[in-house]
Amino acid sequence: MSARPLRALLVVGGGAAGWMAAAAIKTAAPALAVALVESEEIGIVGVGEATIPPIRQFNRQLGIGEAEFVRATMGSFKLGIRFLDWSRPGAAYFHPFGSFGVDFDPVPLHHWWLKLKAAGADVGSFDDHAMAWGAASRGRFAPAIPDPRRIQSTLDHAYHFDAFLYAALLRRVAEARGVTRHEGRVVQVERDGEGGDLVAVVLADGRRLAADLFVDASGFRSLLLGETLGEPFADWSHWLPCDRAWAVPSANAGPIAPYTRSTARTAGWQWTIPLQHRTGNGLVFASAFLGEEAARDELLANLPGAPLAEPRLLRFRTGRRVRSWVHNVVAVGLAAGFMEPLESTSIHLVQTAVTRLLALLPDRDGMAVPRAEYNRITAEEWERIRDFLLLHYHLNAREGEMWRMCAHSALPEGLAWKLEQWRETGRLVSFGYELFQNPSWLAVHMGQGAPPKRWDALAEQRPHVPAAERLAGLRRVIAEAAEAMPLHAEFISANGMAGTAAPAAA
Repeated sequence: MSARPLRALLVVGGGAAGWMAAAAIKTAAPALAVALVESEEIGIVGVGEATIPPIRQFNRQLGIGEAEFVRATMGSFKLGIRFLDWSRPGAAYFHPFGSFGVDFDPVPLHHWWLKLKAAGADVGSFDDHAMAWGAASRGRFAPAIPDPRRIQSTLDHAYHFDAFLYAALLRRVAEARGVTRHEGRVVQVERDGEGGDLVAVVLADGRRLAADLFVDASGFRSLLLGETLGEPFADWSHWLPCDRAWAVPSANAGPIAPYTRSTARTAGWQWTIPLQHRTGNGLVFASAFLGEEAARDELLANLPGAPLAEPRLLRFRTGRRVRSWVHNVVAVGLAAGFMEPLESTSIHLVQTAVTRLLALLPDRDGMAVPRAEYNRITAEEWERIRDFLLLHYHLNAREGEMWRMCAHSALPEGLAWKLEQWRETGRLVSFGYELFQNPSWLAVHMGQGAPPKRWDALAEQRPHVPAAERLAGLRRVIAEAAEAMPLHAEFISANGMAGTAAPAAA
């Protein structure tokens, strides 16, 4: 039976999310007519972004080279996230991209570290066993070496970049490949009276844009999925109570660090994202425990450099639309839901949404089955990321009403099971594919002072393993390799990545 392929796809909304969708879909499906409508009257939530390593694959698929990307977005490199004061004031740890060394025995590395530390051995900090931290702590950067015999093969990297400049780069790529941009504000949505599918959107000037499939990238408004189709919102604020964020750029003060900082504050946390031309800052907070003006003052009092603009307030709810694909509308980015940027997943969730849509791209007559699978996978992805974020809040011993509430709240069933397995045995378990895999969970468990009650029982049966020697050797080669890397800013300059774009809005 011959299929009736899609003829036209319309992205409603611009910004990084909209242009990521338009560029990726047109690149993968050049025969499909792809258009995007956005209005300069409507602002976008572009506060500067930190990302995770899969964005490199997305850019490669679009044919955007790393040097071009970093230069065009005034970007910098990111080896992980430094968490400050999260378990308690004065404590710090690093969530590295890559792994903690290389396992040298059937007993995983962290079990040997726990066993030796309990015996009083000098095993350094657990962070010292990650190549990413070895480089980041010295302000140095170089990409991974593919040779698995080298310790430099165990790190990974992502980026910090200006979200406005990334959207502009994606727009250039998309339009060069045939995406049509329409400037205008959507004032009406037309639906098929019989089946309920969307037929077209009407702009303020009367233009009518029809399509077979619509991508809702309209931000928090969720114009198509939320307002028009009425898809309900699953509110997760009882687990993740932060519902506000102040954002402000500041002048760079000192070298550009190759990592993001997340610092716990009175009733939330502060991000620090270093770019070439400025530093992005924000305070994510729970308004039930800290007033908006007090939060603004707290952010301004803790900036690393002079503010470059007035702080901007964002209001949100953590959670997601129950379904992201309803009728012939697929929502991406904020239109699908919001996950606070604690682990830099905002851009990634757009990337996976678009990649998933392409993998399940329907024809005009067969949307039901791919739509159901899309929604199933999307729900699992969001819930597993939610649980990883929740782990950070749960494993705290801070003072403060919000922090105590988070430490003692009931957990989702899946996360509670994972925690029980870790606490009793030091084992990391999963129910399937996880965006954040074992090294990430390990970083948070160990970093926030939540060691297990016991280490792997197999270690007691292997007294011949020279674990102390192997760990010491690992720390030594990491330090040597890191010292041989160029400083972060030197790497950017030497590889033609220094940007010249005018600073964009905060």
